[in-house]
Amino acid sequence: EAIVTSEELGQDLEHVEVLQKKFEEFQTDLAAHEERVNEVNQFAGKLIQEQHPEEELIKSKQDEVNASWQRLKGLALQRQGKLFGAAEVQRFNRDVDETISWIKEKGQLMASDDFGRDLASVQALLRKHEGLERDLAALEDKVKALCAEADRLQQSHPINASQIQVKREELIANWEQIRTLAAERHGRLNDSYRLQRFLADFRDLTSWVTEMKALINADELANDVAGAEALLDRHQEHKGEIDAHEDSFKSADESGQALLAAGHYASDEVKEKLTILSDERTALLELWELRRQQYEQCMDLQLFYRDTEQVDNWMSKQEAFLLNEDLGDSLDSVEALLKKHEDFEKSLSAQEEKIT
Repeated sequence: EAIVTSEELGQDLEHVEVLQKKFEEFQTDLAAHEERVNEVNQFAGKLIQEQHPEEELIKSKQDEVNASWQRLKGLALQRQGKLFGAAEVQRFNRDVDETISWIKEKGQLMASDDFGRDLASVQALLRKHEGLERDLAALEDKVKALCAEADRLQQSHPINASQIQVKREELIANWEQIRTLAAERHGRLNDSYRLQRFLADFRDLTSWVTEMKALINADELANDVAGAEALLDRHQEHKGEIDAHEDSFKSADESGQALLAAGHYASDEVKEKLTILSDERTALLELWELRRQQYEQCMDLQLFYRDTEQVDNWMSKQEAFLLNEDLGDSLDSVEALLKKHEDFEKSLSAQEEKIT
């Protein structure tokens, strides 16, 4: 009877399970003694049937034994219920403690101040964080189930209702905290990603500008018309590539302006980079225009040299014609020479227009 009237219900789930195991051993022993009680009843019945002179005493003892037996079985049933209830409460406590422990472990990751040093590291951190958020989404069902279990246990175990409510509130507080941390970290990582995306675009564009400036400055001025034409064609191709990058410059500028409008924590750096990017683009266009003028001047010079050479060659040939002493020895030959001279004068007028 000392076993079934014990008020010890365990300090934790493991302790309750130990008590349940001891009680199961008691129930086995109790079941083994039931046959002995039955034998006592059978023997008492026999003695009464035989009209034993102590019949009244036998009946009294039989009733006493049966009453004690039923009382013991009733207490055992109550003890079994109490231990089952204690196991339910302690199992709830353990599940809540394990859930809170997991939440705090993940909370340490959420509290990290590492938001990435470059685009690749930020993307890796975002993937990791999205994995944590998926874990949280899966955990939400467990938190809801534990809260529902707390409500049920408070109804079925009113004596433990206040302790169960404390656990419930502790669980909800930790759950709300990690959800807030997760949302804040996701926001910070997104801010970091937008910044690193902008900085990566900035580096790509400034690097491209440096390469393009080197290309534009690489060509020497030409020494003939064909070379000058090739320089102008190639220079125009560079302009085509510059124009093709206009959308990239525009996109980078819009990204930077969006960061500034959002009050990004790196606004000063973004503003500086936007200024550099604008200056680099302007300098590239100015360089291209300067070289275009130089190449066109080179073209004009080479055309002048070519035309001058052609005129010199023509004058050298015509000088021999003018120095000819042949004035004709007949009317026909004189007329022929006059015709040639008229043709020369026409040609001279044409060359004069070219020279002037």
